[in-house]
Amino acid sequence: MNWYDRQENWQAQSEDARNEADVDYARVIHSASFRRLQGKTQILNLGDSDFYRTRLTHSLEVAQIAGGIARQLRQDFPDHPAIPHLPDHSLIQAIGITHDLGHPPFGHGGEVALNYCMRQAGGFEGNGQTLRILARLEKFSAGAGANLMRRTLLGVLKYPVPFSQAYNPACAPRLNDGPSAIRIIDRAAAKPPKCYLDTERAVAQWVLAPLSSADREAFTALETRSGEHHRAIHKSFDCSIMDVADDIGFGVHDLEDALALGLMGEEAFRALVPEEECASFLVHLKRKYPGESENNVYERLVETLFGEGGERKRCIGRMVHHLITHCRIETVEPFEEPLIRYRAGMEEGPARFLAALKHAVYRAVIQSAGVRQLEFKGQQMVVSVFEALASEPETLLPAEQWTLVKAGEAVSRVICDYMAGMTDGALLKAYDRLFSPRMGSIFDRF
Repeated sequence: MNWYDRQENWQAQSEDARNEADVDYARVIHSASFRRLQGKTQILNLGDSDFYRTRLTHSLEVAQIAGGIARQLRQDFPDHPAIPHLPDHSLIQAIGITHDLGHPPFGHGGEVALNYCMRQAGGFEGNGQTLRILARLEKFSAGAGANLMRRTLLGVLKYPVPFSQAYNPACAPRLNDGPSAIRIIDRAAAKPPKCYLDTERAVAQWVLAPLSSADREAFTALETRSGEHHRAIHKSFDCSIMDVADDIGFGVHDLEDALALGLMGEEAFRALVPEEECASFLVHLKRKYPGESENNVYERLVETLFGEGGERKRCIGRMVHHLITHCRIETVEPFEEPLIRYRAGMEEGPARFLAALKHAVYRAVIQSAGVRQLEFKGQQMVVSVFEALASEPETLLPAEQWTLVKAGEAVSRVICDYMAGMTDGALLKAYDRLFSPRMGSIFDRF
């Protein structure tokens, strides 16, 4: 067994100049699941503007940043024992563009809705769905999905614990007790644990098979929590690089969208990202660009972020550069296998700055009434379409999905896979076709 094996035997053509990681990158880029990301919400609702990021552009940016982090680590720590085990460029890019494949329409509102719908059938979680897509649902092989390398799937396995172990019965999905005229999901209760789905247990076991028994047991350990779902503790070296890149994309690029579209005012920014949280970046600016801020560097930063678009873009680039160039390699001592022994992290000051940026985006954008209202609407549509299809699957499911049910797949999981793969627009059309009072046509398609 090695990290470059595939579940199904496959050999490249003799004239093919690509390496194994190049093949995986190509398969993800050319997959239907990747294309659908262009029609899925990142944070802001599709159709409001053509400027901000979708799941597709976010995934491309995460892949680019992850590649930059890997290069930076090679340059900054050339003698570190982790360096020979860094992923090559195609591999980390493949992991980066793959990380959000499993996210359903309407962002986390859709994820909560599908987990509620699947509450008695194994649950749903976006990261777990990503592994399911790559290992089972894509069509590049007879029975192994995209048939990617073991190492690629290890990089995608962000939470190496199954749903049934991470799930805390105290957090069972339920309806909100308050409203009496309409059914509303208790959003907090229906939030899924971070995990892979139990349907992919065999795949996860195959991915982790090269580990020693001691490494495997420690790597799949859980932090048990009272009143919350239990939490995975570890992730692989490759996955940690992608995870840092994802955090940078969320904290910096989603902040850029919020500022450009006027969703976060200057007063809110100052309150959420105060001067003391920016210390590392302000020192960086003062050292690198001494002539740009004669007095207060923080005031100049705020002025730039809320000023002209070109200046803001250059400042955003400097933020990303600052965070990438202050990444580091951490060692988790108990592990023997290098791919789980080493982990990408960030120096304390830049990490504090990034945490403040992420918190600002979460508070000012994700928790805003505008975003919450659209998530709420999407959540209600997801539940309505799911329950309609589940009520009469033989007559309401498209033929391809019903064929899977007849072949022995659980009907609820087939519906869940089908809906998780929908774009925001496709779900809107499905809801309209099932519930809109207009006549419609037999030629309308989900």
